[in-house]
Amino acid sequence: MAHGYTEWAARLDGATLWTWSGPRDPARLVLPDGCMDLLWLDGRLTVAGPDTRAFAPGPADGGCAGIRFAPGTAPALLGVPAQELRDRRVALDALWPGAEVRVLTERIGAARDPAAALEGIALLRAARSGPPDPLTAEVAAQLRQGRSVAATARAVGLGARQLHRRSLAAFGYGPKTLARILRLQRALALVRAGRSYAEAAYAAGCTDQAHLAREMRDLTGTTLGGHLAATDYGVAAANSETAQPSGSRTTA
Repeated sequence: MAHGYTEWAARLDGATLWTWSGPRDPARLVLPDGCMDLLWLDGRLTVAGPDTRAFAPGPADGGCAGIRFAPGTAPALLGVPAQELRDRRVALDALWPGAEVRVLTERIGAARDPAAALEGIALLRAARSGPPDPLTAEVAAQLRQGRSVAATARAVGLGARQLHRRSLAAFGYGPKTLARILRLQRALALVRAGRSYAEAAYAAGCTDQAHLAREMRDLTGTTLGGHLAATDYGVAAANSETAQPSGSRTTA
């Protein structure tokens, strides 16, 4: 089997299944994306909370698998507000009864396809817990489209304080931070598709390329070129028509 990362759509609405085979490279950062994951890693079930900064996985051999939940959808399923898991990796038995987690751990450990087993857990849990808050799903959709926080608040009928409070519980941080993270992810997707840094910055909603560079540095601690060179998108980085400018290291 070839080493590397693979992902595909899960049967749970908005969720993505993924696997990583072979050694984990600590230089390949996991960037903030507004999502939360249920992981099968080193023989344990772990929850990865929403990140506000890039996460460097520890070096290890072997494979891992996960199910990634779209922004705002995991708290209802996991039974914990997202802000309690912000920038954390937490063992599932710290959130669910230990006896239940032991049974699930044994089931996945014996499964030929750990990703499919994780999907089964998520589907059963979702059937018990019910759907996520449709209002927060709409907030994520509005911000993903590049709407401002003020326009999003008006669209969903919430005041600024109410929106902030609901966002903390659903996404782990306020709507401004989520908007920045989703904007950065839009820009990265455009660069990976072959757009120049300047074109991607403008299309994603940044004021200019320097703004995108600062956002990349603030949210990830690295540069666009550095990140793309460490992933499978080095060609896209090399084809950008202008050099990657330096950005501020100020924390978001």
